[in-house]
Amino acid sequence: MTFAWYGHLKYKEMSFMSNLGLISIILISWGIALFEYFFMIPANRIGYKGNGGPFTLLQLKVLQEVITLTVFLTFSLFFFKTETYRPNQLIGLVFLVLAVYFIFKR
Repeated sequence: MTFAWYGHLKYKEMSFMSNLGLISIILISWGIALFEYFFMIPANRIGYKGNGGPFTLLQLKVLQEVITLTVFLTFSLFFFKTETYRPNQLIGLVFLVLAVYFIFKR
């Protein structure tokens, strides 16, 4: 989802995508997102405690958010090299990881 939501911001720098209109960008992004949904929906269904999996709904959501933010951080550092992160943003990420710890703690 990260690439679908933010990858298009770099299309102008790619010669073969620089002239795409908004509709084309939306369709490309939806295609990327659809591919991810093919994996995410079954994973949530299998992982949910109500379907025999090990995770509660809250655990699934918190885990998904931390994975998404970790992927986003890696993606932004790789694709958007001019972006800088301040210490308070990295501390916030640490707190999110701590949230996972406390949500999963019994």
